[in-house]
Amino acid sequence: MSQRELKEAFISNLNGTSLGEVALGSFLTPLCFINRGLVWILYYQAKGTVPLPFPWISHFVLDFCMIVAPLVLSCTMLSDILHLVILALALVSGAFQWYVYHAKGNPAAVHPQTVTSKNFLKSHVQSGRVPMVTVFRVLVNIKTAISILAVDFNVFPRRYAKTELYGTGVMDFGVGAYVFANALVSPEARGRTIVGSKMNHIAKQLMTVWPLLVLGLIRLASVKMTGYHEHVTEYGVHWNFFFTLAIVRVVASLLLALFPVGHSWIFAVLLSGLYQSALETTGLKSFLLHNNDRTVDFVHANKEGLFSVPGYIAIYMAGVQVGLYLMKPRTLVRDYFRVIFNFLWGSGVLYAGLFLCQATVEPVSRRLANLSFCLWIVAQCTFFLACLALGDMALLMLQRKSHCYLVPSAWNPHEKDKDSVAEGKRRSMDRFCLYQAINRNQLLFFLIANVTTGLTNILVDTFSTSDYVSVSVLLAYMFINCGAVHILHLFKITVKFW
Repeated sequence: MSQRELKEAFISNLNGTSLGEVALGSFLTPLCFINRGLVWILYYQAKGTVPLPFPWISHFVLDFCMIVAPLVLSCTMLSDILHLVILALALVSGAFQWYVYHAKGNPAAVHPQTVTSKNFLKSHVQSGRVPMVTVFRVLVNIKTAISILAVDFNVFPRRYAKTELYGTGVMDFGVGAYVFANALVSPEARGRTIVGSKMNHIAKQLMTVWPLLVLGLIRLASVKMTGYHEHVTEYGVHWNFFFTLAIVRVVASLLLALFPVGHSWIFAVLLSGLYQSALETTGLKSFLLHNNDRTVDFVHANKEGLFSVPGYIAIYMAGVQVGLYLMKPRTLVRDYFRVIFNFLWGSGVLYAGLFLCQATVEPVSRRLANLSFCLWIVAQCTFFLACLALGDMALLMLQRKSHCYLVPSAWNPHEKDKDSVAEGKRRSMDRFCLYQAINRNQLLFFLIANVTTGLTNILVDTFSTSDYVSVSVLLAYMFINCGAVHILHLFKITVKFW
């Protein structure tokens, strides 16, 4: 077999992991987020306002070590002991929190009655900001960037890679989560009203997806011209994920322009249900899974990419509904705890529906983007959002206890609770924050990751490298990707393609 055939076989015919292992990963990043915030709180408790040497480097290195490195290690060398890693991080977080609460000079330690749970629930946060949405979208991008290269190394567990027919791999979740994350901040989810005629709005949406189409064409040309390995049963011969994102965005915008945005969940249910009915009552499922003749026409060549679009549209519509709910104005902490409760409850209901669907209809299939897949993606995304929100709340509580409000990309207490000097310092810290850097140029970050993935595969023999070398390469690769967008963020450069 040629090198290309070996690589294609390496990422083919896989069955995924359990739903529980994917859900377990939802606890990792909130703990990393909390520990990162605790490091900043401890620093300012110890040093006051003493500036760090080379602050942009110090902030970047800290964020990289606290956010990116744990994600790389958790899906490579530490994947088999992920539960122990999460337990260790939880213990470290608990020790940090105990120290912050009992630190000498901390007002909360002297007057504990001022930071009771009752007072905390009645306190206010700044309106107009929902940090967990930003963090969710950035983490999905980071995990996607790691996985698209890591999957070519032996150190990356095969159960985490994309499945062939049925199953739940971590990368399967990443694909659906990427669509869901885009929907969370869509114009419809943010409550933007259509200005002018609906036809002009639809035409504008068509124009906004041209970068995705161009990127899809560039990827197609580069793969075919360089002979780069590709998993044909993932999307097809000519199709790729950029085309899927573009089609989903256009069709969803068309539907949301014609029908009430507040009922987008109904379209998600109807579309996924009707598509599943078509799979069950026609020969479509057999065609998608077992017809290997790709020479007939364009549809046969790209059947996976084309026919999975309805499932991704359903996920997008569900994401719009969740985003619309999240973006509602709220200022009280207890209101956000109600959001967390609703997310946990909704995720539980969706998981119950998923188990029923798998038992009576068919298992999860990313290749089909069937009803089970849609239920799984929305259930896991809402559960992940709830975990991130709980992490945000824990950090907000610690900020109030320590009277340190300088944690970037976290919830702000209401303005009346902090002075303008602290707010100015916080904005300065946001300038150095890796979360904000990736959030500013998310599409560019994804594009850079795709380019550096290809270059790494050309320069490095991913089959023969040891585990330690593989992890070193992945860390260097992510350092380059993150460093590129971090530099742009420092200079306040936003790269837009339209």
